[in-house]
Amino acid sequence: MLRVLVDSGSSIKFSEQEKLNVEIIPLRYLMGDKEYRDGLDETIDEFYKLLIENNYFPQTSLPQLDELETKVKGYAEQGDDVIIITISSKISGTHNALTNLFADCPAVHVVDSLSAVGGIRLLVEEINRNRELPVEEILAKVNALIPRIRVIAIPETLDYLFKGGRLSRKEWLFGSLLNIKPLITFKDGNVKVATKKVGLRLAMRECADTLKRWNCDTSYPIIASYTYNKDNLDKLIEITADEYKGIMSDYDNLCPVIACHWGPNAFGYIFVSKD
Repeated sequence: MLRVLVDSGSSIKFSEQEKLNVEIIPLRYLMGDKEYRDGLDETIDEFYKLLIENNYFPQTSLPQLDELETKVKGYAEQGDDVIIITISSKISGTHNALTNLFADCPAVHVVDSLSAVGGIRLLVEEINRNRELPVEEILAKVNALIPRIRVIAIPETLDYLFKGGRLSRKEWLFGSLLNIKPLITFKDGNVKVATKKVGLRLAMRECADTLKRWNCDTSYPIIASYTYNKDNLDKLIEITADEYKGIMSDYDNLCPVIACHWGPNAFGYIFVSKD
């Protein structure tokens, strides 16, 4: 039997585990003096109440490794193959921790998504399309898809990227004063600024046009993601070319361990390019 696990940085919800044939490994975060398991110990609305109203900024940490080790090694001992897909190793220590944890288990394959949220969902869907294949062939398909996954997203405010160490004080101050909106992407697993526009309207137009510019492969879904409020995402979809609207997946309200770095009202697309 093939077991597929992902960390909660995938933004796959616990309610989706059965539908996607996947198990979620909850990352952890600390808000104030209380620790939470991502996606389990509070609702997304409760998380945003603490983030916005109480002005807490979470400290994120690895999953509970001893519990995970017991579960996964139990699967391997009963003859199962296990694929674990993690959030990019460039922004989290989860991949390296799990690689070391299961280094002596040949049936356990830890995959670095070099992405997050919807990028991991796309990899899970690729596995589900190919579950009848040997695990080596499934892994080959996953690894071939990873470099084709694209992320383009816009934060409504730069405050949270600054708090999370993704922007320098100079970038934060300069961008905030001039109303500059960076379009954020992943490049080789790192969070990068793809381009910048003055004002939300121009940034939104640039984001919509990126699907064509980056050669979106319409045989895969486009994952439309947001944080807290989907009004900005609705406006983005409205100005997006019709050829892409029919392949939009359900909206994804990002999980707390990712949303804390973007802040409320961020939005964007995750998709697969043709090359």
